Amino acid sequence: MSLSIGIVGLPNVGKSTLFNILTKKCVDAANYPFCTIEPNVGIVKVPDFRLDKLAAISKPAKVIATSIEFVDIAGLVAGASKGEGLGNKFLAHIRECDAICEVVRDFKDANVIHVGGKVDPVDDKETINMELILADLATVEKRLEKTRRDAKSGDKDIIAGNKILERILEHLAAGKAARELVFDEEEIIFVKTLSLLTIKPIIYLLNIDEGHSGDVLPGTKEPVIKVNVKLEEEIANLPEEDQAEYIKELGLEQSGLDKLIQSAYKTLGLETFFTTGADETRAWTILKGTKAPQAAGVIHTDFIKGFVRAEVINWEKFVECGSEAKAKELGLIRTEGKDYVFQDGDVTNFLINR
Repeated sequence: MSLSIGIVGLPNVGKSTLFNILTKKCVDAANYPFCTIEPNVGIVKVPDFRLDKLAAISKPAKVIATSIEFVDIAGLVAGASKGEGLGNKFLAHIRECDAICEVVRDFKDANVIHVGGKVDPVDDKETINMELILADLATVEKRLEKTRRDAKSGDKDIIAGNKILERILEHLAAGKAARELVFDEEEIIFVKTLSLLTIKPIIYLLNIDEGHSGDVLPGTKEPVIKVNVKLEEEIANLPEEDQAEYIKELGLEQSGLDKLIQSAYKTLGLETFFTTGADETRAWTILKGTKAPQAAGVIHTDFIKGFVRAEVINWEKFVECGSEAKAKELGLIRTEGKDYVFQDGDVTNFLINR
């Protein structure tokens, strides 16, 4: 399952540096606006201690984590919705992503230019969000211009679509993101055809310095993660075996980037199930609410049609037993059919009719 998070923000807020650390890719992070023009893409492992616990028991030949795609998108400025700066490219690249990570600057450094002339995280956040709202307004107005004419035919579907568009238009015009609206299942199908920017889930990453204190983007309903990107860069530059120890010395349970990756995973409504054995211990990504045949289909699409049943056990119970054989002996491995909804942390074997 390929899902992507677009890293967005004003120029010089730390987007490309964050991306470098996340993906270990060498992209330019120079100190001037519009350094990133074409988006850089990197695949990032999702940290999951459960995978290591399972591997310690199965002792597989290889261990494979699940992953998320991060996309480093060019810096946005006020007026992007009208094509200012690299606005048109910026907006087009966001449309291709499944969710947004908006980096907001709250670090003081006279050597790093701020495009607005001052560090004001709330103002920066509002600048970007308003550009996304304005872009969506233009999209909805354009669609309404056409469908209002078509509605004269009396087509019920077009008339129903117009009502949704009018509702979204009123909401956006009030300066509110489309994700704040609630739609039923049929409406969602129509809304997806609009490719709205503000319907996408969003996470705010507040790029802080060591002197940071106070509220974290007050009034924000969406997830906000505080990360000292400069410090994370120091951690990332250490040998991998020394990183965990340094994180502990800083008094942290985990790195800020691990928090971001896990939050992104959750924001997308994703869960993990596992397969484990002598050949491979692996984490697989599914959407929350996925039924057993579709979960099997993540491994191979042919498994959906050939699905017979799944043998399932919670990862903690598996670890407690110390082996699959012991879990079977204790009767802890359940047999589930086509209607079973997979749970985060399930360990499974699929029985497939080939």
